[in-house]
Amino acid sequence: MTKPILVTSAAGGTQGRTGRHVSEMLLQRGARVRAFVRQIDERSDRLKSRGAEIFVGDFLDVRSVEQAAKDVSAIYFAYPVQDGLADATAAMAFAAREHGVSRLVNLVMYQSSIDAPTPRMRQNYLSEQVFEWAGVGPVHVRATVFYENVARLVGAGMPARGAIRLPLGNESTILPLISAEDVARIAVGLLTGPERAAGTAYPVIGSAISIKEIVGTFARVLNRDIHYEEIADEQWRSEVLARGWNAHAVEHLSSLWKSLRAASLSAEAARFAVTDTIEKIGGAKPKTFEQFVCERQSEPAVQPAAARAQA
Repeated sequence: MTKPILVTSAAGGTQGRTGRHVSEMLLQRGARVRAFVRQIDERSDRLKSRGAEIFVGDFLDVRSVEQAAKDVSAIYFAYPVQDGLADATAAMAFAAREHGVSRLVNLVMYQSSIDAPTPRMRQNYLSEQVFEWAGVGPVHVRATVFYENVARLVGAGMPARGAIRLPLGNESTILPLISAEDVARIAVGLLTGPERAAGTAYPVIGSAISIKEIVGTFARVLNRDIHYEEIADEQWRSEVLARGWNAHAVEHLSSLWKSLRAASLSAEAARFAVTDTIEKIGGAKPKTFEQFVCERQSEPAVQPAAARAQA
């Protein structure tokens, strides 16, 4: 019998839900999946009903991570945008090496370097190095801003004000974006396709559109009067922290907004190119932002309100 593929963040949460998408796509292909989840709930039950082996564990508990990695053929590692990435990486690198895993797909941010503009991106780069030092065959999917996170930002402020309120400069600011499903398709291709050279990185962008185009898409699909309001960094931070967003994610996004604002001042820096990785490895053309918004309108809720955020 073939060994299962370990998929972390498999239940899905308030961020991109790539782990859930990866799990479901692998199951559709007939692959065995060991779904690493935080708790048993309707999300894990859904995966179990589709054939996944459910493993309840904690990223930061090296014993549970080591057990989860036992007798698997490959690992998909996606840690939420919250504190603990260094410890979670070290635990998974140890577990993968301990059990002889030679294929690991690591989800990180689009810009991953020691000079990247946000603390999380710089941590991602160190995470890449740890997996490479461990010799566990890592490849890195460097994804830009998820459509899902843009929708979350919009949904947080729009019901009351009919506005998209962000500290992103004027409406001409370009956002490099991608669907979590496209990220998952790439990950599945890397987990099941030909082996790739360890340390290879795949930066991925599905679309590059302006704030004006984002506003227009929501207005058109929702048939609402929607507009953009530029707000100050501190105002945005205060508002999202008051809604319960974790400080780690807010710090990352605050730095990201500053970076995108700065890029908008330079035509060259703001010229984000859609990558062909989605089609070549993921096997499908990138999903457009409008397709995503239309699909989201008919999507039922898939997580409890108190669910822990997962990538």
